[in-house]
Amino acid sequence: MAKKAIILLADGFEEVEAITPFDYLRRAGIEVTTVSISGNLTVTGRWTGVKLLADTTLAELIKNGTGDYDAVILPGGMPGAVNLAASAEAGALIKETAAAGKIIAAICASPAIVLFPLGIIKGKSFTCYPGMEEKVSGANWSDARVVTDGNIITSRAAGTAGEWAISIIEKLLDKTDAQKIAETVLL
Repeated sequence: MAKKAIILLADGFEEVEAITPFDYLRRAGIEVTTVSISGNLTVTGRWTGVKLLADTTLAELIKNGTGDYDAVILPGGMPGAVNLAASAEAGALIKETAAAGKIIAAICASPAIVLFPLGIIKGKSFTCYPGMEEKVSGANWSDARVVTDGNIITSRAAGTAGEWAISIIEKLLDKTDAQKIAETVLL
């Protein structure tokens, strides 16, 4: 059965951090669904103002059931990460996914702004955008570009999005499939 991932999108998301995992995971044969946390399918990026048309909204996803996804992916960006953190429904989905032992992948500000308040990275090793680690206590910060601790995969910023996406593929599929995509995109 094909692996499935969702990417939670909030207005102000970092474009590269949303599009890179979407692209790389799809190339690897993983079914990726983009999910707007608002009631609107159109979500606006932080830097370029690009407007993405999400596949569904979080309300629709919850209504139809969320149990068949293997990973939840959280782009960063400001105010995107703050908007994700403000969504009680997104928080509940993230906690449910983590409790089920499924993959939670967060990049940039999202490890500190979204995962830390939910208790997801407590006692875990993680990385995030430089300086954001100061908002986190009770977890082990690393300056590595990507950190995987159990089912949690974190990364630093747009410049590490490719490596982060490859790490997600490796966790969902295997190292061989991940390496094939890395070679295809010349990562």
